[in-house]
Amino acid sequence: MLALGAAFTAEAAPKKVLLVTATKGFRHSSIPTAENVITTLGQTSGAYTVVDVVRGGANGTDDAEVASKMTLAKLGGVDAVVFANTTGDLAIPDKPGFIKWVESGHALVGMHSCSDTFHGFPAFIDLLGGEFQTHGAQVSVDMYNQDRAHPATRHLGPIWTVFDEIYEFKSFHRNRVHGLLTLDKHPQTLVPGDYPVAWAKNVGTSGKVFYTSLGHREDVWTSALYQQHILGGIRWALGLEAGDGKVTDVSNVLSPPEAKEGFKLLFNGRDLTGWKYRRPDGKRSWSAQNGMLCNVLGKDEHGTDLLTEDTFRDFVVRYEFQVPPGSNSGLYLRGRHEIQIFDDFKAGKPEMGGNGAIYSVKPASLFASRRPGQWQHAEVRIHGQKISVVLNGVTIHDQVECPRGTGGHLDENLDQPGPLLLQGDHGSVAFRNVRIKALK
Repeated sequence: MLALGAAFTAEAAPKKVLLVTATKGFRHSSIPTAENVITTLGQTSGAYTVVDVVRGGANGTDDAEVASKMTLAKLGGVDAVVFANTTGDLAIPDKPGFIKWVESGHALVGMHSCSDTFHGFPAFIDLLGGEFQTHGAQVSVDMYNQDRAHPATRHLGPIWTVFDEIYEFKSFHRNRVHGLLTLDKHPQTLVPGDYPVAWAKNVGTSGKVFYTSLGHREDVWTSALYQQHILGGIRWALGLEAGDGKVTDVSNVLSPPEAKEGFKLLFNGRDLTGWKYRRPDGKRSWSAQNGMLCNVLGKDEHGTDLLTEDTFRDFVVRYEFQVPPGSNSGLYLRGRHEIQIFDDFKAGKPEMGGNGAIYSVKPASLFASRRPGQWQHAEVRIHGQKISVVLNGVTIHDQVECPRGTGGHLDENLDQPGPLLLQGDHGSVAFRNVRIKALK
């Protein structure tokens, strides 16, 4: 006969976590709050216990404490190390051994300036997934949730708005991480681009890395959503909750209805396959970034037009685009008729050179522009020399006769097949989900 206790499985003991807040550079004022929050989350959730805190001395400069508490022997007694707002080259006695320790089945969790640690140790940057480069003024950002099923982000909804210090990274490779939170534009200038905020990684044979760049401010650390964010990330890294750590696929994809209609993708989301520069010697201003086709230009810079390798005569093209404040671009049908892309939101009315205009031929019949930095969507139809445009769900051109090239066009062969051309010499712009259907 079984003893009564044998019929039940004992509750798993909490995982053991070493919390590191040592600094050899800037020391955040939020570190005491971070220590309190991380320790308390472990206690209240029962998921883990902070067995020790490595502060590096009262002023953050004591190498001896780091060296004594982060030996491989000491690490052998814990399941994860959390780097909360660490900075500089910490005095870990066996840094290559530490990397192998994580990769062999342990966890590294990092918050905020963890990515400002070990700039002189590339193996750590590779392990973490990115390296702090700079930041601007603190700002409110709308972050896209790239994985609504992951324990670190499933409570956040599709967009999470946070006011914090937002990092820009170097040594970051989108094709090496599982994206969790991201921005699709610069946090201050709104110029399109890939600006990661949080990610996860499977590393080595069975190790895990979770990193979030948020956590500069005390009020971020004390917010319920941020606490759920980091607790979910810690639980995932410790193997207590399932979640994806594989590289995120950023490919643009056709919807089943569009595929059935006969549309095909012109941009795959990963690279510039199917596109070429108008001038082979022109500035290489276009790049694929996290599923976007981005033309990024600095002040007074001029890029190069980009055009499809395939040509089309009569077709419907659908695309999404965004521009930063004051930017100017366009999409040319057959390489000859420009549908203007322009930040005219402040104007509040259609103009000949405004957003959605058939450039130099006809302004939009109604104002349908969105704010700079917001995604806009367009459907454009050309049949013969007649053009129709729907911008953001509003019909702004209906069968407009376009008997000439609109300026900047490839040639005068108006009724012949031509490429789709994206204007690259005027201003920054991003496109995504560019798809086309030939008309009979």
